[in-house]
Amino acid sequence: MAEKESTDEEVDKPWKLILYDDDVHTFDEVINQLRKALGCSLAKAQKLTFKVHNEGKAIVYEGVFEECLRINSILQEIQLTTEIKG
Repeated sequence: MAEKESTDEEVDKPWKLILYDDDVHTFDEVINQLRKALGCSLAKAQKLTFKVHNEGKAIVYEGVFEECLRINSILQEIQLTTEIKG
């Protein structure tokens, strides 16, 4: 991955991927999809899922735009509600 080609904007202002709560998906569905998308532990996926549930949303990734897009596409495989902010 050629991170040297990233723009000054990406370096100065990391991108955030936000996951929003919904009334459609079960805890297990969200936890499993987060693990698939982030490659994180069960404990981290559970923590993020409970944060989304309790606060209505949570930042699940912060970093380069391309990685936000990659993770976002996996989360949206099951129609989770997400937003990328730069």
